[in-house]
Amino acid sequence: MTQNALIVGITGQDGAYLSRHLLKLGYKVFGGTRDSSMCDKSRLALLDVEKDIELISIAPNDFGSVAKALDLCKPDEVYYLAGVTSVSLSFDQPLECMESIATGTINFLEGIKLINKKIKFFNAGSAECFGNIEKIVATEETSFSPMSPYAIAKSTAYWQVANYRECYKLFCCTGILGNHESPLRPKRFVTQKIISGLKKIKALKSKKIVLGNLNTSRDWGWAPEYVEAMHLMLQNDIPKDYIIATGTSHSLNEFVELAFEYAKLSKSKYLSLDSSLLRPNDITYSHLDPGKINTELGWSAKTKFQDIIINMYEGVS
Repeated sequence: MTQNALIVGITGQDGAYLSRHLLKLGYKVFGGTRDSSMCDKSRLALLDVEKDIELISIAPNDFGSVAKALDLCKPDEVYYLAGVTSVSLSFDQPLECMESIATGTINFLEGIKLINKKIKFFNAGSAECFGNIEKIVATEETSFSPMSPYAIAKSTAYWQVANYRECYKLFCCTGILGNHESPLRPKRFVTQKIISGLKKIKALKSKKIVLGNLNTSRDWGWAPEYVEAMHLMLQNDIPKDYIIATGTSHSLNEFVELAFEYAKLSKSKYLSLDSSLLRPNDITYSHLDPGKINTELGWSAKTKFQDIIINMYEGVS
């Protein structure tokens, strides 16, 4: 029988790729967004999936809206990808960040508990929850030490999911996601800012790329592969949390160097730094161990760091 999936936050990068993946697998896909008539469908259109999705309006911070959506869609699986996605934006909008992530998560968990406990629930977590771990490689057992409103909200949602799994026996789990990129990334994210900036310079529409701190390191992966891991987690026999990452860490400076090299532009000529762009608090180093999901679910990241940069520059989706 056809499986029904509800993707909350479907118009974002991950929602668009996940919808494409699930449609290929034969799912009926419902897409939740705050205003289905006015939302930005450009990513769905780019992946040629817009016509195959039934969009519905959901306010995740309103339990009545969530309950109505669950009753309407009758999903077998719910993927909660909604909420503020930018760490830097979360410092400006901390209340919106907590409400959209943590309140939205608990509303769906409570709705599933009351309406249909058989629904499987995926929560998009974040490696930002680990905070500054220095040179430690984070595993699923590493303690959280959040350093931003975004990470605090994601940590709250993580523990909500763990609590409902233990107390109410729901099939719910969190994918602790490392940074994952694609051409569908919004321009406010630094990787896309770099790529789009290089293209503007090549087109003679800009003269500089201005960045803040180049010394931060992250585990960068390829978004289309990460949504496959999300789906796999809900096919597991028992619900478990997993780190979804490549297992390698690179500095932002490495990203910049490779991107400028591929674009055949001079970094010294076209890049400048501005301390006003620094976050109030930032993670210096992030290194993640995806060994658990590699071993138990057979998922591993395939796209190499340099190929992510090339794909983004060339617009490979």
